[in-house]
Amino acid sequence: MMMPPALRKFTLVVHVISSVSSLGAVACFLALGLVGLGSADAPTARSLYVAMDAVARLVIVPLVLASLLTGLIQALGTVWGLFRHYWVLAKLLLTVLTTVVLLLQLDLIGYVAAAATKGLAESDLLGLRSSLAVHAVGGIVVLITATVLSIYKPRGLTRYGWRKQQSQLANRP
Repeated sequence: MMMPPALRKFTLVVHVISSVSSLGAVACFLALGLVGLGSADAPTARSLYVAMDAVARLVIVPLVLASLLTGLIQALGTVWGLFRHYWVLAKLLLTVLTTVVLLLQLDLIGYVAAAATKGLAESDLLGLRSSLAVHAVGGIVVLITATVLSIYKPRGLTRYGWRKQQSQLANRP
């Protein structure tokens, strides 16, 4: 079912805003994490990890979920389809991967934030704090990849897309 043009444009705008905003929010999360890792001032570092928890839960999660939902709506309501083109399928898999990893990381982020409120020395939870930064870098790479796929739309039909295209060509008068 094809969406009417006004609805298609609206969902595209929401999708682009949520996708690009999630990239910016993850970049901010990374910046907070890097400053927290490098800060010699313990109170500053503690406050950064509490802020990272809030950013993750209140900004990044809603934006990533909005991006996933609007991407699905766009794929299902436009000629691109969900399984016709490799680039759409790749974006779907990358977004689902990002969402799953993010949701799994929320407990770790909350744990570090809770530990920070109780007092955090420079060496405390260094591995976990470093892991937050590493995951943020991975998230940025994945989100940039999805953005590039959206803009360049590399050619290539999936087997399903090829069969669908052949079926439509055969049914033309």
